[in-house]
Amino acid sequence: MSIQIKTAEDIERMRVAGRLAAEVLDFIAPHVKPGVTTGELNDLCHDYMVNVQKTIPAPLHYAPPGYKPFPKSICTSVNHQVCHGIPGDKVLKAADVLNIDITVIKDDYHGDTSRMFYVGAPSIQARRLCDTTFECLWMGIRAVKPGVALGDIGALIQQHAESHGYSIVREFCGHGIGRKFHEEPQVLHYGRPGVGLRLQAGMTFTIEPMVNACLLYTSPSPRD
Repeated sequence: MSIQIKTAEDIERMRVAGRLAAEVLDFIAPHVKPGVTTGELNDLCHDYMVNVQKTIPAPLHYAPPGYKPFPKSICTSVNHQVCHGIPGDKVLKAADVLNIDITVIKDDYHGDTSRMFYVGAPSIQARRLCDTTFECLWMGIRAVKPGVALGDIGALIQQHAESHGYSIVREFCGHGIGRKFHEEPQVLHYGRPGVGLRLQAGMTFTIEPMVNACLLYTSPSPRD
């Protein structure tokens, strides 16, 4: 596993890119409302990134090995879609929940962030799930310091999600980031304390827990 340790200059440039990515989310927030399409949100974000910020939308034409190039500038994942949703003709309705994932490139450095949005008033179940996922995110972030194992972070996130009756999506994870969109290490949102890579100063990576609301089914009791 080859992990790039960033210099102070690298990290400062990444802070700039990260702030710009967050700024896009602030910009698009007023436009997330019933009746808008995810494609319209993409176009608004693209214009803001390219013409206002002078940044590059990292997802546009991004193609990891084995994948087709991503055709849009942002990811829009509605309701049950976990991540990497492609903007298009999907019309948002009241009570939908939407994740918008933004990554910009500024001066060769990537800033990657996402946010959950409520379209109108969400259901109680949706709000609880989003609240718990947000809590998981901050538990992971607050645990980051030199010497901590990645398993410590994953275990905290997993325990909190499962204590609320949810489960962790295991097919996707956080990742290192810098001059490349995806670098080592992979950052799992589940794990065991003390297991895995030990963090060092200068590492930069994303923590982006994805949490499932699980329906538990039990077999009916046999009749007497």
